Amino acid sequence: MAEQLWRKRVYPLFGLLTMVALLYLNFGDKFKLPVSLWLPKMNFVSTNSTRFVIKDDDGINESTLYVNGWNSYWLLEESIWDESRNRVTEMIRRGAQMGMTVCRTWAFSDGKDPSSLQISPGVFNEKVFQGLDFVIAEARRHKIRLILSLVNNLDAFGGKAQYVRWAKEAGANVTFLSDSFFSHPTVKDYYKNYIKAVVTRKNSLTGVRYSEEPAIFAWELMNEPRCVSNSSAPVLQSWITEMAAYTKSLDTNHLVTVGLEGFYGPKATERSKINPGKWADSLGLDFIQNSAVANIDFASVHAYPDSWIPEADMRQKADYLSHWVDSHVTDGDHVLNKPVLFTEVGSSLRVNKGVYNKDFLLKTVYDKIFESAKKGQAGAGALIWQLLVEGVEEHYGDQFSLIAWDHPSTYKLILEQSCRLRRIFDKGEPTRRLRHMDPCFGQKS
Repeated sequence: MAEQLWRKRVYPLFGLLTMVALLYLNFGDKFKLPVSLWLPKMNFVSTNSTRFVIKDDDGINESTLYVNGWNSYWLLEESIWDESRNRVTEMIRRGAQMGMTVCRTWAFSDGKDPSSLQISPGVFNEKVFQGLDFVIAEARRHKIRLILSLVNNLDAFGGKAQYVRWAKEAGANVTFLSDSFFSHPTVKDYYKNYIKAVVTRKNSLTGVRYSEEPAIFAWELMNEPRCVSNSSAPVLQSWITEMAAYTKSLDTNHLVTVGLEGFYGPKATERSKINPGKWADSLGLDFIQNSAVANIDFASVHAYPDSWIPEADMRQKADYLSHWVDSHVTDGDHVLNKPVLFTEVGSSLRVNKGVYNKDFLLKTVYDKIFESAKKGQAGAGALIWQLLVEGVEEHYGDQFSLIAWDHPSTYKLILEQSCRLRRIFDKGEPTRRLRHMDPCFGQKS
């Protein structure tokens, strides 16, 4: 009887494996198992007041999520060619190994470069688009969620300046000022068409439309928008309102954020004192006003004390950073009633009295987020800028980049933050057992 049961179980499996082997031998690398067979179950992230939440399968109960994550802006470019995709897989795998849950990366590359996603308005390089498909599929495979930024304020990877050049070349009556991006109808239409192409795309690997992909955490309208030619801010404010509404009209499953650095406008007299200098008052931004837009689901903030206040010593930078975080978390709790996510936290790798500056400043932010999580406040997480893997340092590295596993103290700090945030919300689930494969297994409470 036992032998018959064994045969019933093993023979079908053996037949399936034989069929797969024959298909591979006959068709080689053209044969691929459907990715949907290994896609793990994930649910969408939403917000409940000042918290990120994930709805359970029943759609009624929800779990709270405080984010520990990272930036690797280069994933798309490294995913274009098969020979470099292993670096992307390795980065996402290692991020998951440190207990991190969210990665922020570029979903744009505009221009005539061979690695550009959008070659001209509405014209795309399918090979590059398939690279983005790969990034999303790998994130899903490792249960990592992505914040996908849709255009750059800076000139790198084309940015808003490339859109303005396209409009000028097409005969539009537009100045060469890149801030025309925010106001000229032709340029705005170009950008809307881009949003639509990305948000509604069906992934060539998974068959899942981006708008229906739970491994996408949020759409970011722009990386670090600034409108320096209009310091009174209405132009940028109008653009945010229009583009957030348009994105939501295409996709109601995902969160939308602006991509702000967090600077306060000149009219916010008391708050503008928190800015790192008077220069930050004249960028056409206002953290409160920009983040309060109805279709913006959470506020985004960056933090770069080494760049913003370079003459300050380490203690002064840490004090400034502490006040910077406190101010924005307070605004999230009492003014915006939205989560506040510190989507770029960057500092140098210089060593001061045997301690990495990066560790000292990163711990300052991490401790603030941990306290926020314990109290259920709006400080919803932080993403380190930025992580690399071996082989990409020269092309994508900057003064704030690191390979975390080459810096044990930073690696330990990141892992500890991931695990202590998770432990807050694991309480009340005494039956849960951490497995040896879990990155938090063995971590002290």
